[in-house]
Amino acid sequence: MSTARAAVLSGIGSYLPPDRVTNDDLAQRLDTSDAWIRSRTGIAERRVIAPGAATSDLAVEAGQRALKSAAVDTVGAVVLATTTPDQPCPATAPQVAARLGLGRAPAFDVAAVCSGFVYGLASAAGLIAAGIADDVLLIAADAFTTIIDPEDRTTAVIFADGAGAVVLRAGDADEPGAIGPLVLGSDGELSHLIEVPAGGSRQRSTGQPAGPRDQYFRMQGRDTYRHAVNTMTATSAQAAERAGWQLADVDRFAAHQANARILDAVSERLGVPEERRLSNIERVGNTGAASLPLLLSEAAAQGDLAAGHRLLLTAFGGGLSWGATTLTWPELQAF
Repeated sequence: MSTARAAVLSGIGSYLPPDRVTNDDLAQRLDTSDAWIRSRTGIAERRVIAPGAATSDLAVEAGQRALKSAAVDTVGAVVLATTTPDQPCPATAPQVAARLGLGRAPAFDVAAVCSGFVYGLASAAGLIAAGIADDVLLIAADAFTTIIDPEDRTTAVIFADGAGAVVLRAGDADEPGAIGPLVLGSDGELSHLIEVPAGGSRQRSTGQPAGPRDQYFRMQGRDTYRHAVNTMTATSAQAAERAGWQLADVDRFAAHQANARILDAVSERLGVPEERRLSNIERVGNTGAASLPLLLSEAAAQGDLAAGHRLLLTAFGGGLSWGATTLTWPELQAF
């Protein structure tokens, strides 16, 4: 009996736009302060794209770095996880693939908000397992500041822009870098907790103009916090169990960088000590789908994530959507 091909991590890269916005910068136009933002989110600064830039620009930069890390100049497919495509139509992934010189490789977008990278891993693993591609470039990029209400201090202080990317190749399930069991889920009955009300077919079909704030991202913070903590805790435990791991076996824990309070709560419920948690939210904020690969790339480059480390990943986002998986970190250079 043949064994299905596993998706194995072979390259990783990330990109942050150069423009920084500090808490003090935000305090000049919002009713807030550095102390207030830090105490509630753990964020000190975040990056934002320049005027006229777009998600594809972030994606191309991260994609180039991941390809360099994997030492390849071509792949069999491109998957882009994003909530902020350059346009509603067409998908952004084909444009990114073209700009990367990847010819006519199949390319498509995945929309799962902050869970996009984990859903993208499932998509890429499926392409490899089915024999459609021998390797896949998975990019997660978001220009979240383009959909944030600049006058809403509850979201403007949290969300930011950035991109992370990985190259996955066909390999064996027992080798370092192989993506482990994937746990995915959603709950559309709670879609109202995280949404952009306007711009889609439902609002457009009314023939009425959108409300002045309806084109912006909205989040019901308290309910989102509760569901994020409960769901990421449960899916993390499920992913570890399916991989045959005890939670004590986890060397590094990487959760979507949503909010420092959420990260602390999930880690504490799982019993993951502080020295095993990866975090960069203080410097980059919540970068949406880009959060996990950006975190992993930075941690690998800084030596906080090394070959042989057993890694547990989890994410939660709009939809509602969530996911988790495991892998043993391989030997590679991050860019």
